[in-house]
Amino acid sequence: MYCPFCRHADSRVIDSRTSDDGSAIRRRRQCPQCQKRFTTIETASLMVTKRSGVTEPFSRDKIISGVRKACQGRPVTDADLALLAQQVEETLRATGAASIEAQDIGLAILDPLRNLDHVAYMRFASVYQAWDSLDDFQAAIEDLNS
Repeated sequence: MYCPFCRHADSRVIDSRTSDDGSAIRRRRQCPQCQKRFTTIETASLMVTKRSGVTEPFSRDKIISGVRKACQGRPVTDADLALLAQQVEETLRATGAASIEAQDIGLAILDPLRNLDHVAYMRFASVYQAWDSLDDFQAAIEDLNS
């Protein structure tokens, strides 16, 4: 870690703490050369592998925008969507994998969305799981009712 003041190539960690949601580590550092202190925030990157094979960084905003479409006209707030996206990210990070398939993200969205709003769940699942018959809808409704 380069010192931001004198560009010395090394620094010493004085204190480490996790962030409020546990997704990052805040480290207080000191440069052995100029003795100045600075803070770094470290996060583990989570990459998404799309169906096309392209990889990109994980984004909560993409989850929110995708689920927002399913929640259109439903009594779901932005805070609800932010919480859902956080739950999904925590679920994905708990796997310990550095790269996640886009399909796995969709599956991770289904359970929290089902608990949030049944109609939004049906909308999202019908598109995500490519339901093509009334039997698919009926099976999902029966599952929701049980």
